[in-house]
This record gives sequence, C-alpha cells and structure tokens, in this order.
Amino acid sequence: MEKKKPEKIIFQTVRLDDLVEVVDLKQLPEQEIFKEWFNFQHSISVEEEKFLQDLIKDNYDFLSYCSEEDLKMEFIALLLAKVRFRFKDKRGFYEQPLKAKINGVEFCGKTDFMFAMGVEVPQKPYFFIQEFKREGKSSHPKNQLLAEMLVAIELNKVNLMRGAYIVGRHWNFVMLEKIAENSFQYFVSDSFDSLNFKSLRHIYNNLQAIKLVYCV
Repeated sequence: MEKKKPEKIIFQTVRLDDLVEVVDLKQLPEQEIFKEWFNFQHSISVEEEKFLQDLIKDNYDFLSYCSEEDLKMEFIALLLAKVRFRFKDKRGFYEQPLKAKINGVEFCGKTDFMFAMGVEVPQKPYFFIQEFKREGKSSHPKNQLLAEMLVAIELNKVNLMRGAYIVGRHWNFVMLEKIAENSFQYFVSDSFDSLNFKSLRHIYNNLQAIKLVYCV
C-alpha cells in the first residue's frame, strides 16, 4: 500500500521518511561539489586567529556534552558574531518562523539560524544552521535543515541552497539542489571538528564565503 503524504511537515519533528513522501529526495556522496565554496580564501587576521584559538580553549572541556543553550550561547553565537552576519540589508535571524507549501504539503516551523535579506523580518533566505536538540521528540538536525532548505528554495524560486548542521563539536555543511519539479538531490560534507584549530578555521572561512560570495 502506498504511504499517504503527511498533511503538514513541522521542522522540529520531521523525519527523512516524511520528506521523501512529499518530494523525490536523494543524497549523493560526491564531495567535489563543495570545492568552490570551501576553496574561498578569507584572509584571517592575527586578531581573528587569536579569537578562534581562545574559542577552542574556553570550550574544549565541555563542548561535546554541553546543553543546547550552552552550545548556542558559548560557541555558535560568538562564532557567528565574529563572522559579522550583518551588513547592508542582510543579517542573521534566530528562531524565526518560516513556511511554504511544497507539493501540496505545508512545511513550517522556526529556524535555529537563518542568514537572510531583511532588517526587521527575513525576506530572502540564503543560508541556514541547524543545531542538535536533545529533546526526545526532536528529529536529527540534518532532516530539519533539509526541510528548511526546501522551503527556502520554494520561496526564493532558486535551484540551490546551502546550510550546515551541528552535533556537539562537529559541523557538516550541506548543499541542496533542485533538479526537477519536486525532485531534489543533496550533498553532505565531511565533518569538521570545531575543537580542532585547522578545522575551525575552515568552518570560519566557509561562513565568510556565505556572506561575501553567495548572498546574491
């Protein structure tokens, strides 16, 4: 018996099975698609290097097991503030509602972090970050991120969206590509350990690329 499409998809509880009942969604293993993004070269100053080193030092002993709020306030928020996701008519938004109808199904919820055009309210999303939630009813952050990116592609009428999800100290970047009506493929990068200085520099560089290259 064919499974019935869900009536509504809520970011916080979505499962991958829910998404594939609404759209054709496949993960591909290629890492080459990240090459241009990850090869962007942001010139990191001495002050920025010290900031990243201090961020690791201050969080090394507890980042792997700290609460969601600790992770957000003591690490993620400080890193995003250093990237300075606020310029011209664009900025970062936290806990903002987002919704759209995709293939007849309403997708809705609040995003952890969204970089978007807009000053008072987000108008055009460019990038999302979804962090791990420990509550029992929450789904894997990758599934939440994919749902948010599907909505952004629908709202922006574009074919590509970028994002990242975080589980403790580990970051994975994601690219979602629309290849036909209600048909998508996505790519997940190798994991970056944010408590490793070289990896944290890569994370910081990748975030700067979003701000400086891909927010058009």
